[in-house]
Amino acid sequence: MILLGIDVGSSSVKVSLLDAGSGKNLASAQYPKQEMKIISKKAGWAEQNPEDWWQNIIYALRDISHNNQLDLKSVEAIGITYQMHGLVCVDKDKNVLRPSIIWCDSRAVEIGNKAFADLGSQVCLSKLLNSPGNFTASKLKWVKENEPDLYKKIYKIMLPGDYIAMKLTGKINTTVTGLSEGMFWDFPNNQLADFLLKYYGISPDFIPEIVPAFGMQGELLKDVASELGLKSNIPVTYRAGDQPNNAFSLNVLNPGEIAATAGTSGVVYGVTDKYSYDPESRVNIFAHVNHLSSKARLGVLLCVNGTGILNSWVQKNVGSKISYSEMNEQASQVPIGSEGLTIIPFGNGAERVIGNKNPGCQISNLNFNIHNYTHVIHAAQEGIAFSFKYGIDIMAKYTGLVVSQIRAGHANMFLSPVFRETLASIAGVPIDLYNTDGSEGAARGAGIGSGIYKSSAEAFSNLEKLSTVEPVSNKADKYAEAYQNWFSTLNKMLN
Repeated sequence: MILLGIDVGSSSVKVSLLDAGSGKNLASAQYPKQEMKIISKKAGWAEQNPEDWWQNIIYALRDISHNNQLDLKSVEAIGITYQMHGLVCVDKDKNVLRPSIIWCDSRAVEIGNKAFADLGSQVCLSKLLNSPGNFTASKLKWVKENEPDLYKKIYKIMLPGDYIAMKLTGKINTTVTGLSEGMFWDFPNNQLADFLLKYYGISPDFIPEIVPAFGMQGELLKDVASELGLKSNIPVTYRAGDQPNNAFSLNVLNPGEIAATAGTSGVVYGVTDKYSYDPESRVNIFAHVNHLSSKARLGVLLCVNGTGILNSWVQKNVGSKISYSEMNEQASQVPIGSEGLTIIPFGNGAERVIGNKNPGCQISNLNFNIHNYTHVIHAAQEGIAFSFKYGIDIMAKYTGLVVSQIRAGHANMFLSPVFRETLASIAGVPIDLYNTDGSEGAARGAGIGSGIYKSSAEAFSNLEKLSTVEPVSNKADKYAEAYQNWFSTLNKMLN
């Protein structure tokens, strides 16, 4: 049996075909080949056209069909993962009304801050487990205030994954984990966050029907199946935002387990069964993929927007004549601490981990007589790892989630020896690297949701661990000194 996983990122869309029996990835493709366009009409804005996501799915599946001896009509179930916190608005004919306001757009920060102050921190944190912040509900409030004529045409609002499910099945629905990431879920009352919707003046009728994260969410339409090269009526049986799904893809499902990713943004994501929260909402709590009202499974999410995108910027503007693998090799030639050069990676919109401030990226202590482009590469990768450490300390202090081990896919920034060894050493924990990614996780989720797998243990029985990165204990003092220099620079920048 073959399972299809669809991963709708902000950089590209990736699809994977997984053999359910062996767990082997039969084929993968991503589109576009370069990074997807992000529309930024004003500073702090970030939008994408949902139709572009859909077209990229079509192109990626065509790539698989053309380049592999595989019959796409053997697919038995579909799983979806997607960039979190985006807002998609459609009318009654299911037409998109405006570009999606995506996760790294910071236009709604002040709207969320005002709601937090007016409603009260205790009300918001006890019910939402977060501040309303710059999440989907606040973005919808921005549309209401700034685009009132368009707002009147809205029939339903969706997250990016809900939109893709609608395109596949014709059905508009969502999940509890999705609603929680948008600040639409009241945890103590196990219902829509009516108090926030009322405050924002948003009708609950905008919210789609709720379906389980695992289970029947709709069947592939006949005309869509023909366009994609699949058979009709394939069930869509799994949906989750990218960070819960990335944790799921690493079999992180139980309290105390930790996952990390470092693509365009960077995330440390742990699971807890405690309804805790950070009073300043710098780390966030969402319903995990296996959360139930009767059995809490909550994802504690630390997000740093400017991680892989900083590495990408450096590659384009500093090391444009070399590949990422060559960048990683050259970065390894620079000593710990980059000989005093530090880079704060906060250049991709408002950063929750520093209280939704948007200070931009900062390169400090650049010395023309000492530093060259290899120092910039090393300092960027080091700075990304240090930003993880900064957030991990906040996570431990305010949610009680102690990081003793990290699981990560062998991809993106975790391909860099400098990044992964710096993170392991400064956090003081081993990092287990696995041969998996978000699209494969979505495929495994589809297998669970369709009943092809009888349990998560069966679904992950053949997950392949590639290696373990241990902290470099004999260099602990050098790493600590480098981190302290970075931390001091950050404090000066913020104060």
